[in-house]
Amino acid sequence: MHALILFIVGLVAGFINVMAGGGSMLTVPAMIMMGMPGPVANGTNRIAILFQNFVAVITFFRKGFADFKQSLKLLLCAIPGTVCGALVGTELAGTWFNRTLAIIMCVALALTWFKGQKNEGDQVAKNTKPLSLKRKACGYLLMVGIGFYGGFIQIGVSLILMPLLNRVFEMDLVRVNMHKVFVICGYSIVALMIFAWRVDIQWGMGVALAAGTGAGGFLGASLSIRHGEKWIRTLLQVVLVVFVIKLLFY
Repeated sequence: MHALILFIVGLVAGFINVMAGGGSMLTVPAMIMMGMPGPVANGTNRIAILFQNFVAVITFFRKGFADFKQSLKLLLCAIPGTVCGALVGTELAGTWFNRTLAIIMCVALALTWFKGQKNEGDQVAKNTKPLSLKRKACGYLLMVGIGFYGGFIQIGVSLILMPLLNRVFEMDLVRVNMHKVFVICGYSIVALMIFAWRVDIQWGMGVALAAGTGAGGFLGASLSIRHGEKWIRTLLQVVLVVFVIKLLFY
């Protein structure tokens, strides 16, 4: 029964990821509501994250969008942070995990609202000259922080990774998404290994969740109903408010 529920949750989360973003803000709290300890839910969620981004990397590659040299540079900068973040994530349990998750969800909720108000910030960067060494160094240093956050909790990481690639590295949004999925896929392998070492990951539940997110993502991409995004975002925000109240007070 739990596997079926997670498949359905994953279906919704995968659809939301394509249509509006933020699907992980549903999956981790949902697993906690089902009785999973925080670190276990956090680790189990990485199975779906890894699967979804691996498929995305392959999809970009097949469509001719790939720059593995640059993607690998970004990933290598993120991995040290991922290791530290995942180790912290495996230790934070119980009430403290729920409170931390609730705070992060509130911030992510605010960011999704701001993102919607700004019409997704869909400005294509004009990268007409090489980046300065100072700008590159700043960007790669910030990737360490991205890695830490991704290893620690993952939820809403796209909301900070995409602006970093777009504004600091001056990438257009196609390349932003291309590098984003590669980086998340790569550090998710590292994070999953650490969580598997430190906590009792529910592999069966993770596979069911991954199947759901994959199907939901495919459905969302196939339908491409961009006009429904505002409604979906509003629904997501309402659900998140309910989850935050539950995490903090029950």
